[in-house]
Parts: sequence; C-alpha cells; structure tokens
Amino acid sequence: MDQPEQQDDHPSPRKANPKGKFVSSSQKQIIINAYKTKLLANPKLSIRQARSLLSKELGIGITTVSNTLTEYRNFKTVSSPNRTKIFKNVTDKVDDFDKEAIRRQIHQFWVNRELPNLNKILSVVNEDDTLPDFSLTSLWRLLKSMGFKFTKRGRNSALIENDEIRAWRREYIRDIRKYREEGRPIYYIDETWVNAGDVAIRVWRDTTVESCQAAFSQNLSTGAANPTGKGKRLIVCHIGSEDGFVPDSLLCFESKKNTDDYHDEMNGDSFRDWLEGVLPRLKENAVIIVDNAPYHSVKLEKCPTTNWRKADIVEWLESKGEVVDKSMIIPELLKIVRRIKPMYNKYVIDEMVSQQNKTVLRLRPYHCELNPIELAWSVVKRHVKSNNKTFKLPDVKNLLVEGVAKVDAAMWKNFISHTIKEENKFWD
Repeated sequence: MDQPEQQDDHPSPRKANPKGKFVSSSQKQIIINAYKTKLLANPKLSIRQARSLLSKELGIGITTVSNTLTEYRNFKTVSSPNRTKIFKNVTDKVDDFDKEAIRRQIHQFWVNRELPNLNKILSVVNEDDTLPDFSLTSLWRLLKSMGFKFTKRGRNSALIENDEIRAWRREYIRDIRKYREEGRPIYYIDETWVNAGDVAIRVWRDTTVESCQAAFSQNLSTGAANPTGKGKRLIVCHIGSEDGFVPDSLLCFESKKNTDDYHDEMNGDSFRDWLEGVLPRLKENAVIIVDNAPYHSVKLEKCPTTNWRKADIVEWLESKGEVVDKSMIIPELLKIVRRIKPMYNKYVIDEMVSQQNKTVLRLRPYHCELNPIELAWSVVKRHVKSNNKTFKLPDVKNLLVEGVAKVDAAMWKNFISHTIKEENKFWD
C-alpha cells in the first residue's frame, strides 16, 4: 500500500522575480486578486501588512506591490509595462541643471582661494540638499565627462577644467559681449520636456493626522492622488529675448521614444523646419544662441575622416579643385583636408540663418547657466507641477501654454541680467 506523501513543514521560499525584470499586467492582476482575497479573509488587514505578505508570497518586490495597489486604487485598472528597460550611467542620470550647480561649487573653491580636490567637492555636493548624492567613483566619472581633469599645482593637486573648455567659454563670452556692444538683438533657443506625471514634490502637510485611515475617520481629505509614474511626455522648444518669448513660436509634441534624454526626440530636419518658420518673426540682424545639441549642428557637407576610403577622399579633394598625387597615403590626404576644411565645415542652420541677415552663436558644452531661457523653463515647469491634478497629457499641455504666457518681458530682462552676471563670474 502506498504511503501518503508527507507535508513539508518548511516549504522553500517563493522564487523572487528577477531584479530589473518587468512585472507584466497579468502579474499585476494576480497581485490585485491576491489582495482582494486576503481582504475578504481579514477585513481589518492594513495596506502595510498586505504589501509585506503579498511580496513574500508572490516573490515580487514590495515597491512593485505597493505601486500596483496604488495604481489600482486610483485608476481601477493596471497597465502593461514598457518592456524596454534602459540602464543609465551617472553622466546620463544627472541633468544639465545639476551639472552646472556642481560646476559652480567647484568654481567657488577657486574664488575662495582653495584648491578643489575630489573629497572636498564630494563633501560640498553631498551636503547640498538640492543635488543628488554621489559616491566618490560616480562623482569622478561625472566630472571627467564635464571636462575637468586632475592635475598638479606646485605641491598640491587640484581639479581644473581642461584648456579646451576654458578657451571655448572665453571665445563665447567675447563674441556675445561684442554683439551686445553693437546693439544687435539677441535671441535664445532651448528645448526641454514636461512629463504628464510632473507634480510638486514638497507640499504643506497636517502633521496632526498620522495616517490615511485617521484622515478618513475624521472626514479629512488626504489631498490629490499622486501619479504612479512619470507617464507620457511632451517635448518643448521655444525662443525668446528681452522682449519675452517670441509669439506663435512654441513647438510642442508628444514623445514617442522610451528614453530619458529629450534630445533623442528631435532631429536636424524637424528643428530646421521649425526654425525656418520662426526666422521671419525675429528682428533684423539678430543673433541666435543655440547649444551644441546634435540637431543644431548638422553639417552642410560631410568632410573626409579617417574612416573614409582613400578613393573617396581623393574624389572629395578633386571636387574642391585640389590637385592630388595618387601615390599619397590616407594621412597625407587628410592633411590637405584639414587645410581646406574650414571653408567647407559649415552647418545647415548657420547657412539658412545667414541668408536672412542673422547670425548663429553656439553655447559651449556644459554651460546651460549662460542661457537665460533655462530660468524661463523653471517658471513654466513650476506652474505645471503646481497645477497638475489630472496627469493627462492634453491638460498638461494646456498648463504648459499657460506657464509660457506667464513669463513676460520683465521676467526675461531679469533672466538675461542674471546670465550676464554669470558670464562676468566666469570671465573673472
């Protein structure tokens, strides 16, 4: 007679969902069903207890369980995940605003006649509540990507910007000062993004109410529901001057790509088409400031590089009227290319703008604080975050338009004045 199977008094723990793997909508539905079952069995079960139990039993992280329950309570449904997971390094995780704040912290050491080393910089950056926390290694990688290098000064070592960055910056400041002295109107262009789930992070909270259950028992509101994620995103581009944003020049469209870098959404053709429509609205002899985004710098003609075949380099040189000795090797041919390259190394938008008696001036890398439109964007985004209640993209777009309208000429004059002070700090 067969012996009955013995029950295992110590069953093995549930295998956890692999870290980084997306939880599908069907798995989310399992979480919801399991939660409902437990609530029927124990109506007094708190959310905190349920999260912990479900996480252990289903092998799904407690944060995912919590987010799924919140999503279901707010929207009465669960969504499928975007399955393309993008892992970013530290240079991609830190936005331009934070990079420039870190740059200013380093410059302040020199103003105070101190030599900035990595430990000093790490200390002041991590003490700043407005900046992310870094490990020593992550900060080192970030600073290298921003154009800093570690060098010796006498007996001490210090972090300084490399010579190319400093030379670029001085050239830019010289040029823009010259244009201002000539009385030329100056316009600033920049792109940014707004997420459907953008809300204010800090709010006033009643500390006498200890929990949501206590709030419900006292018929108190716990406030607007928070979004479960960033949601869809709007890519935004605009142009402004001391007269304010240029009327009827706002470019705004929905993001289609699953990347955190909004620069991936634009391309040379779409930017050129937008700028072509904007140019007639600008004053004569204007100067247009743009950053070094790739779609701002599409070349009119590609010049030979080391990747080109010898026959193609020869053909390119001969098309420019150069007499070429066919026995030359590629390095010799490229030497000729470098000599004549400045005549052909031109940008599409520069040529288009110059035909309308205007000039493009490019900001140097990692210097967004020299573009006053960044301050205008902060006002616009603050308006969106403060008034976003539905987390729906059409409503967010309306808030964006309202925010742009709030930034008037007086504010722009203040932003430009602040930017000139930053230029003077750099120069000093």
